[in-house]
Amino acid sequence: MTANRLDQTFAALADPTRRAILARLAGGEAGVMELAKPFRMSQPAISKHLKVLERAGLIVRSRRAQSRPCRLEARPLREVADWTERYRRYWERSFERLDAYLARLQRKERRDGRKSPR
Repeated sequence: MTANRLDQTFAALADPTRRAILARLAGGEAGVMELAKPFRMSQPAISKHLKVLERAGLIVRSRRAQSRPCRLEARPLREVADWTERYRRYWERSFERLDAYLARLQRKERRDGRKSPR
């Protein structure tokens, strides 16, 4: 994933309305009016959110007669998950080192005859 694509994806995901739209689209495609229903905003405002999602590659809009149904394109989300996976592994290794250190301290305290604090 390029840095620009990653930036666009994170920027799109930063807004709770856009995340809610993606959550709705995870259940299947929907039209703009249907996507706008749960929000107290105008159809043009929803359309702006959809454009951000579309530019980030998170949704695809098609044309069927008069309607423009939207569907989720999850590939960028997979790319974000892959990117964040490196950091998850980093934190897991850090916690493993901390656990090992704490276990050594507890063994030392037991060996020296002191109780470890609870």
